[in-house]
Amino acid sequence: MSAVAEGLELEAAAAAAEDAARDAAEAVDTGPKEPPLLAGNRLSLDLYPGGCHRLLHLCAQQPPQLLQVEFLRLSTHEDPQLLEATLARVPWSLPLLRSLVLKGGQCRDALGACLRGTLNTLPDSLSGLASLAHLDLSFNSLETLPACILEMHGLDALLLSHNRLSELPEALGALPALTFLSVTHNCLQTLPTALGALSTLQRLDLSENLLDTLPPEVGDLSSLCELSVASNQLQSLPASLVGLRSLRLLVLHSNLLTSVPAGLAHLPLLTRLDLRDNQLRDVPPELLSAPFVRLQGNPLGEASPEPPSSPGTLLVLEMPRLFLTSDVDSFPVTPQGCSVTLACGVRLQFPAGATTIPITIGYQLWLPEPGLVPLGPHDSLLSGVLELRPHGVAFQQDVGLWLLFVPPRARRCREVVIRTRTDNNWSDLDTHLEEEAPKRLWAHCQVPHFSWFLVVSRPVSNTCLVPPEGTLLCSSGHPGVKVTFPPGATEEPRQVSMQVVRMASRELRALLGEPETAVSPLLCLSQSGPPSFLRPVTVQLPLPPGVTGLSVDRSRLHLLYLAPPAATWDDITAQVVLELTHLYARFQVTHFSWYWLWYTTKTCVGGLARKAWERLRLHRVNLIALQRRRDPEQVLLQCLPRNKVDATLRRLLERYRGPEPSDTVGMFEGEQFFAAFERGIDVDADRPDCVEGRICFVFYSHLKNVKEVYVTTTLDREAQAVRGQVSFYRGTVPMEVPEEAEAARRRKDADALWMATLPIKLPRLRGSEGQGWGASLSLAPLNLGDAETGFLTQSNLLSVAGRLGPDWPAVALHLGMPYRELQRIRHEFRDDLDGQIRHMLFSWAERQAGQPGAVGLLVQALEQSDRQDVAEEVRAVLELGRRKYQDGIRRTGLASEDPALPGSLPSESPEPGQA
Repeated sequence: MSAVAEGLELEAAAAAAEDAARDAAEAVDTGPKEPPLLAGNRLSLDLYPGGCHRLLHLCAQQPPQLLQVEFLRLSTHEDPQLLEATLARVPWSLPLLRSLVLKGGQCRDALGACLRGTLNTLPDSLSGLASLAHLDLSFNSLETLPACILEMHGLDALLLSHNRLSELPEALGALPALTFLSVTHNCLQTLPTALGALSTLQRLDLSENLLDTLPPEVGDLSSLCELSVASNQLQSLPASLVGLRSLRLLVLHSNLLTSVPAGLAHLPLLTRLDLRDNQLRDVPPELLSAPFVRLQGNPLGEASPEPPSSPGTLLVLEMPRLFLTSDVDSFPVTPQGCSVTLACGVRLQFPAGATTIPITIGYQLWLPEPGLVPLGPHDSLLSGVLELRPHGVAFQQDVGLWLLFVPPRARRCREVVIRTRTDNNWSDLDTHLEEEAPKRLWAHCQVPHFSWFLVVSRPVSNTCLVPPEGTLLCSSGHPGVKVTFPPGATEEPRQVSMQVVRMASRELRALLGEPETAVSPLLCLSQSGPPSFLRPVTVQLPLPPGVTGLSVDRSRLHLLYLAPPAATWDDITAQVVLELTHLYARFQVTHFSWYWLWYTTKTCVGGLARKAWERLRLHRVNLIALQRRRDPEQVLLQCLPRNKVDATLRRLLERYRGPEPSDTVGMFEGEQFFAAFERGIDVDADRPDCVEGRICFVFYSHLKNVKEVYVTTTLDREAQAVRGQVSFYRGTVPMEVPEEAEAARRRKDADALWMATLPIKLPRLRGSEGQGWGASLSLAPLNLGDAETGFLTQSNLLSVAGRLGPDWPAVALHLGMPYRELQRIRHEFRDDLDGQIRHMLFSWAERQAGQPGAVGLLVQALEQSDRQDVAEEVRAVLELGRRKYQDGIRRTGLASEDPALPGSLPSESPEPGQA
């Protein structure tokens, strides 16, 4: 098709689209008005459906402000022809355009993955955008780079991530102003040599492609500061990389590199070199000792050539890398240093010279408990408690520590920090986050000595050191919140910190039922040193939303004050002088605490503030109680945040069944509660978390609050099914546990600690399960073995599970369980070691039910895992079962007492694997 014909076709499509857009606009003109699409010099059309129609409609109307638009955002989830026709109008209607964002990804598939847009080319007319500096074409279907881009000589940033590009053209090097190029998540196999001609390029991201080599011309990028080629197939690096004198960040993880140029260690500005998860065996000593180099996941030292041993030659030993299994709780560290990955996923990096003498490091992962875990009122726990020993021993160089956690959903105005304990005081460390996967992050810090460590999420904390000359402290998340320290406020420098917590106005009005109530952000101020300042400090808070200094009714404005650990908010409006501006309120204080500005018609504001503050900290949760389908005596108890209930039930209901979850209740982070089985049902075995037959819990919103227990009953299950229940109560188990009738009466009290009650049903036992030769054994529904060689009942398997401890993965592998299933069990019960063991053992036993030789296989796996003690215990149980079976045979006269006669049993029982 000729250029003229193509232009006529685009014009026709544009005209038709304009007519359709005009008709649609007239049809909905009487409806509710949407927010304006055109705000200043920005036009955002990616948030609404039909963005192309809207843009064509604007182009047809030609409002004067359209010619001033510099920023345009348009979704590419449109008809391709309509999209092309619309873009063809852009250069004439928006001649001053500086930023053009044509992204897909706003729509998602059934699994939640972002869908690509339909954009696969650009009209040539876009090359006429002389002022265009920023072009974002991410999440589209481009297979080749549109030719018009190569004519945009003023382009500063080009984003092409998540397309289908297999190559880049050589003409790309003709973009003289380009400083940022991102081509991640494409199919690039090679790079053009002309890439080195981009002398102004500062940031280049080529991660998640198919590159197996880099052209030497990359070393000509004289202005390059950041280079990422992670997750490719690189096997080597060009030596020219050492010429990138401006380079600050070099990311090469997840490739196939076997060596790297030694000169990278001498780049003058390099602050981070990421070489994780490659095939590096021989790393230059300069990189091994550099603090900015990350080498985790490399087979360092394996099959490396023997170093020279001639006289006068300095032997440089490579840093060892240790991977600890679950049965190891300590490891040695020498002055050479080492990199260690613990079985629980924690990583440690000991640099060379961190210790002057060999030392043994011990570790243990503790379950979080309120007495051990220090949390502020608005903190959330994201990990278990890691103890590293010996405590307090100072290292010559800081040790790198990486803790893995699942990031919280709400991250606005919050931060993640590693908290440590020193001299019975907990403090927060300088923490950096590194992405492991889309839903898994590393929290990284440097520690000078060992103690206890955990990961918490908290409101952003701004700190400063106040000198005698005074200073100003501002909130980074809420710029209107400020604290001014005048000269002479302190004689000695003191550390002060600020945290700000916001409460949504809609949530507040729904809670209090008053539409006119509004509050400012909640301000928490703390300090070190003396409790008071020598001179008053000025605090500035923004007025509540909808309130200005010109229209405020001062009788409705209240300044509230809270001094923890008290939970009472006091109205101090009459004790301070509130200075109001158009947007802010200022007041002076001499000591720090919590401050909150309220605007309401209510008089007893303190009680309302306490109610609202509790709602800020409450998590809405549901309680579930499910029974295993194959074994109703195995009960799963869990406390789940409301938004996770449906997904968890879908995953569990293949193996469990039970009643609907409880009604939604509110729980605080770190709050204790317990589950009590009632109406004839009790816990079957002793557990460390069981007090007076009650199962104790501690609620942490980002950890799994799940436990599996085995229950029993004293009632006769042969006559009828047992219909019991499990009730959940707040607090710790009381010293005197009330009777069930008393507990039921207390549920009706206004201040009752009862939260929910869910039914538990143990089905009626069939007659054959309680009769015959095995009656004295009281066999459980799940058994391994047979009457002649001996049974392992459910209680026996529970005893074995209680003895395995951290050795369970080795036993599972020797039982023939796939490693993938082990990983799934670890993930599913990642905060519950007992749950991991029981799930592994009973899921294996269910598959082996009725199979010959299963008991012998279990004994053999225990022996191969160096657990002779448990193997001997199993043998003793089998021997006891065989004796009872023989006694039953003799009592019924089916066997002779003379072992030489036919039909008699041998005096020595066979080995378990030979029965």
